[in-house]
Amino acid sequence: MFRVPRTSLAVLLSLSLAGTAAAQPKPTGADRTVRAIRDSAGFKVAVATLDREHERIVADTITLTEIPAPPFKEKVRAEAYLALLKSHGLSVVEMDAEGNVMGLRRGTAAAGQPLVVIAAHLDTVFPEETNVKVRREGTKLFAPGVGDDTHSLAVLLGYIRALDAGKIRTKRDILFVGNVGEEGPGDLRGVRYIFTKGKYKDRIAAFFSMDGTSAERVTYGAVGSRRYRVTFKGPGGHSYGAFGIVNPMGAMAKAVSDFNMIQVPTKPRTTYAASVVGGGTSVNSIPDAIWVEVDMRSEGAPELAQLDAKFQQIVKDAVAAENAARSTRVGSVTAEVKLIGDRPTGSTRLDAEIVQVTEAAVRAAGYTPVLGASSTDSNMPISLGIPAVTIGSGGSGGRAHAVDEWIDVAKPESLKGMQVGLSALLAMAGV
Repeated sequence: MFRVPRTSLAVLLSLSLAGTAAAQPKPTGADRTVRAIRDSAGFKVAVATLDREHERIVADTITLTEIPAPPFKEKVRAEAYLALLKSHGLSVVEMDAEGNVMGLRRGTAAAGQPLVVIAAHLDTVFPEETNVKVRREGTKLFAPGVGDDTHSLAVLLGYIRALDAGKIRTKRDILFVGNVGEEGPGDLRGVRYIFTKGKYKDRIAAFFSMDGTSAERVTYGAVGSRRYRVTFKGPGGHSYGAFGIVNPMGAMAKAVSDFNMIQVPTKPRTTYAASVVGGGTSVNSIPDAIWVEVDMRSEGAPELAQLDAKFQQIVKDAVAAENAARSTRVGSVTAEVKLIGDRPTGSTRLDAEIVQVTEAAVRAAGYTPVLGASSTDSNMPISLGIPAVTIGSGGSGGRAHAVDEWIDVAKPESLKGMQVGLSALLAMAGV
């Protein structure tokens, strides 16, 4: 048997250990900050509180989920959340003119100094008549809107209790928010108000949006969007007796067809869709009005602007083509293009403190950070140059925006995920 001399073994072991050390990423300042927070006695008490009160967070999730909150009709849920915030001993709890509800947890800095916001949205995509009764199967909860974004609202309440139990005093004030208008036609109206008209608009130093469950995700990029409803109008008439006159449906069909032929870049990712249609009178009538709604998105502002311009031209060309193809003796086809959604694009710098500490918080919890871009409430502060990221509430889920939406609230994974947001929040608020 071949034997390696002892001196050689020592050298090999030394080289092996050196290689292992070199392979490990060097801790950053953000890593050290987050580690110090997680190692503190207060944070450990806070985590123990989240553990002990896990079922209370689940119960709050169920209670809030079962209150319908379609876009522009969030008031009943907002009032319920306002009552919950008031029960948590925050210094200022209120509903603003737009319908956002919020509560301030005072820090040690002088009143009026910069603060940190952490928000979850109250609204869901589902119409008022949707059955939102929660079905529980083991650790899974099934209901429309349960994960997007109701569970996050309950987690924020858990954070307040955990911070109080751990007697954690932050330097900066923390504003806990349940905001309206994130989904679809809401067009970010809640955070838009907070950042442009709200009482704290000039004090916000950093913003966390908690949306969805993924604890690995760090959304630092804002996918901008432009949404339109285009109404094509014409004289209308009997499908047989008036045959040969212009038809708004023809113009709309050409516009949608040509729209779907646009080539868009993959970097920055740019997308579009014709998504909702309506109009007409009866099967035997040429419609006098028909409409379509479209959605265009991009991670890049110039690319979104170019796509928008192409769409506008396509609509004009489709109207002209229909008026040229058929008789206009009783009237022409026209198009009314109405903007129904406008979300700004942009990104928080990767070297910004909020991105760095959130990545560190993800790593400290044992996950690998997944950085990316999306369309969330963070779009608004990002467009204004205010550092912002969107994070998850912990656990797992699926089928968002579907009636069979679900989340898994199994305690070990949920508790692990909740620590990401809490440690990142404390790192930005200062302890």
